[in-house]
Amino acid sequence: MDELVVLFGGGGFLGRYVAQELLRSGARVRIAERDPLDAFFLKPLAALGQAQSIRADITKPDSVERAVAGADVVINLVGVLKGRFQDLHVTGAANVARAAAAAGVKRLVHISAIGADPAAESAYARTKGEGEQAVRGAFPGAAILRPSILFGPEDNFVNKFAGLIALASALPIGKILPVIRPNTLFQPVWVVDVARAVAKVALTPAGEGKTFELGGPKPLSMLDLHKWIADATGHHPTFLQVPDAVAAAMARVGFLPGAPLTWDQWLMLQRDNIVGKGVKTFADLGIEPAPLAAIAPKWLVRYRTHGRFSLTAA
Repeated sequence: MDELVVLFGGGGFLGRYVAQELLRSGARVRIAERDPLDAFFLKPLAALGQAQSIRADITKPDSVERAVAGADVVINLVGVLKGRFQDLHVTGAANVARAAAAAGVKRLVHISAIGADPAAESAYARTKGEGEQAVRGAFPGAAILRPSILFGPEDNFVNKFAGLIALASALPIGKILPVIRPNTLFQPVWVVDVARAVAKVALTPAGEGKTFELGGPKPLSMLDLHKWIADATGHHPTFLQVPDAVAAAMARVGFLPGAPLTWDQWLMLQRDNIVGKGVKTFADLGIEPAPLAAIAPKWLVRYRTHGRFSLTAA
C-alpha cells in the first residue's frame, strides 16, 4: 500500500495509535499538528520516508489546504473536552472536510463522539453534532466514528480514577471517595480497537457515507467502574454516592474531587455514554473489542501499594 494519509491530531492519545496502525499497513502518513514537535516521537515507528510532519491548524483554512495537498485519505481526530468547542469541533471540522473535497481525496474519516447531538444541552455534545452536520454537508461520503470513553495506558479517565482511589486508600482515616452520577453508564473502549476501526475505514471503502458507534463489549455504571478499578489495584475505599443537587452545586463552582471540573462536563454526565440501538458498530467492521478487564490491569499495576511487588492480586 502506498496511499498518502493526512492525519490531523496524530500526536494525541488516539492519534499515536492510529498512526501506528496506518504505518503498519504500509501507508505513507503525513501528521498535521499545530506544533510538529508534538508528533516527532512517532518518527522511529516509520520506515524511511514513510512518515512526515507538517504544521497545520484546522481553524486556519490555508494551512489545512496545504496539509491535504496530494493526499489520498484525510483523517480528523482533533477534539477537546473543554475550551474552543465551536472553533475546533465545528469550524475546524468544516475546514478539513471542505479542503478534503477540494483536494479530491478518496476518503475522509471524522472522529466524533457518542452523544453527539446538535440539540444537546452540553456544548461539547452540541458542537460534536454540529461538526458532523458540517462534515456531511461538505463531504457526504465521509465515514464518521463515534467512540465511547477511550481507555489505554495514557488515558485521562481510568487513570484519573485509579489515582484518586489510591489516594483515598492512603488516607490515615476515613478512606472515603465521593462518586457522582453513580448510575450513569459508560461503555469504555480500548484505544487500540478504535485505532483499528479508523485505519479500516480510512484504507478501505468499508465506512464510506456511514456512521459507527464504537463501545466496549460491556457497559459499566460510574459506581461499578470505580469498584472494578479498586479491585484491580488492590484498594478498597468507601465510595460515597453524592446526591445530584450537591454535585451540581459543586460543579457550578468548579470544585468536585474525582468528577467534572466544568459545568459542561457535568451536563454530559446526565446522559449515558453507550452505543445506541440499531446503529453500525465494531461488528460491521469485523472487529471484536477487548474488555476493560483484559487490558487495563497491565498498566494499572502501578497504582497498587507496592506496584508490581504487591502481594494483592489484581
